[in-house]
Amino acid sequence: MLSVILIWSYMLFTCYVTGFAILQATAKMAGYTVKRDSSYVFAGITAVTVYAQFFSIFYKVGLVANAVLLLICGICMIKYGKEAVQHLKERFQTITPVKAGAVVFLILLFAYGASTGIIHYDTGLYHAQSIRWIEEYGIVPGLGNLHSRLAYNSAAFCLSALYSFAFLGGQSYHVCAGFLAVLLAVICFGGLCRKDFRRPVLADFVRIMGIYYLLIIFDEMISPASDYFMVLSVFYILITWLDLLESREESYYPYGLLCVMCVGVLTVKLSGALILLLTIKPAVMMIKEKKGKAIAGFLGAGVITALPFLIRNVVLSGWLVYPFTFIDLFDFDFKIPKGMADYDSKEIQVWGRGYSDVTRYEEPIGKWLPEWAKSLDAVNKAFLLLAVLSLVILAGVGVYALVKKKKEMADFLLVAGTMAVSFLFWLTSAPLIRYGCIYLWVLPMLVWGYLYLQISPKVDKYKLYLAFVMLLGVYKLGAFTAETAENATAKYLITQKDYENFETVSYELNGYTFYYPKEGDRTGYDDFPASPVKAEDIFRGDKIEDGFVDVVH
Repeated sequence: MLSVILIWSYMLFTCYVTGFAILQATAKMAGYTVKRDSSYVFAGITAVTVYAQFFSIFYKVGLVANAVLLLICGICMIKYGKEAVQHLKERFQTITPVKAGAVVFLILLFAYGASTGIIHYDTGLYHAQSIRWIEEYGIVPGLGNLHSRLAYNSAAFCLSALYSFAFLGGQSYHVCAGFLAVLLAVICFGGLCRKDFRRPVLADFVRIMGIYYLLIIFDEMISPASDYFMVLSVFYILITWLDLLESREESYYPYGLLCVMCVGVLTVKLSGALILLLTIKPAVMMIKEKKGKAIAGFLGAGVITALPFLIRNVVLSGWLVYPFTFIDLFDFDFKIPKGMADYDSKEIQVWGRGYSDVTRYEEPIGKWLPEWAKSLDAVNKAFLLLAVLSLVILAGVGVYALVKKKKEMADFLLVAGTMAVSFLFWLTSAPLIRYGCIYLWVLPMLVWGYLYLQISPKVDKYKLYLAFVMLLGVYKLGAFTAETAENATAKYLITQKDYENFETVSYELNGYTFYYPKEGDRTGYDDFPASPVKAEDIFRGDKIEDGFVDVVH
């Protein structure tokens, strides 16, 4: 737990400093004054994630990567240190003892959660090995030929490797999902505890679901699963976006900044790609204002954010977006065969539908969707019903806005429409709850919350809203408290629970020792390099750094 807090402190410093420098340099050009402290940190998280990916292309991500990052922070401090210190002084003056105590409590609570809990099954299958490869080699051509899941590239793994501190010789820490979780917790609770809480706003409904999600993953965020990174980031984007709309923000800059972060979400997990529909708003704003340089600047930022992710995809698998083969641009000798990539793609989708038999991939949606819906728990069944009804209501609201020419409804329709399209894409492709729970939950909260806020002023909206919050809170907080108390342990007060490891069998391959599991398909972190089954001689050259090819080569 103590180790988690120390690493979080380092992460906060590096992300805040880099984010502050970026926003200070770009906001002035847009004539915008940054109003939200979280903007600096999240801008820094996006920037550092891009940095970690670029670094991995050239060298392993460890001591040198952190030394260079600190050098960059030092340069940023020389340039913007006085402004940063002044900004922090002003913010500390506004923090009351109650607020400070609440933040400290949340940090301690989530540091405990990020130190112990349940290690995700896929972490032992490939998350830990993926991060270990980045720590040891950065990137290796055709790595997916050793284990196809090692080609499931995610920017989250590079960020985890950067802050794992494995180079110190101890364990490899996995604290980044917890860092994003505690930031979201502070943002959600801070927003719900504001002075005008008696006047609920649309962002509050998303905050409630953000808290709901945090309670669910509290004992799981110890795992570096990309799902957590994606969902936590989208929650932040939506809450900030809706707050900007509520404050009637007229500058394109903060919306454009969030859209760059949307590109970052895509590099974490492809299931979050459709969040990019939000770019319509700042694009229209900049076009109307004829901000050609700003358009070029944000496009350039988006390209830079996506570029290392795409490069890593190609090097790891030979495909631009593995395991999807609809874009076939390269013919490297280490390219994963199309048949294998297509099989992987189908396996992901059928797994999301609730079964593992890939031969059922061709089943019509009318057959598998009802089976999937029946398998949901009661809460998610209720959300599914509300989400489907929300689609109908949203369509009606859209027609009404179009017929009545209600331009003021365009912003809501864009946000809700983005969630609706994302929900439909998730529902009809691979609807595993952890892949797209944010779409399942947030879509109805947005639509029904919007309608609720339009109720006649004669209705006391605060009392109804408070009753809803208390009902949901009593249900989930009660279960959370009971579960946390039952599993409480003081075992990890100093260090973090390590990765799970499994009994393996070693074998020699081209002069290197490799491993595969004695039983099952998981190997964990320590036995490295490893794959679910014993590999044949697939070396591309004499060294691991040369990469791997498919056995047919």
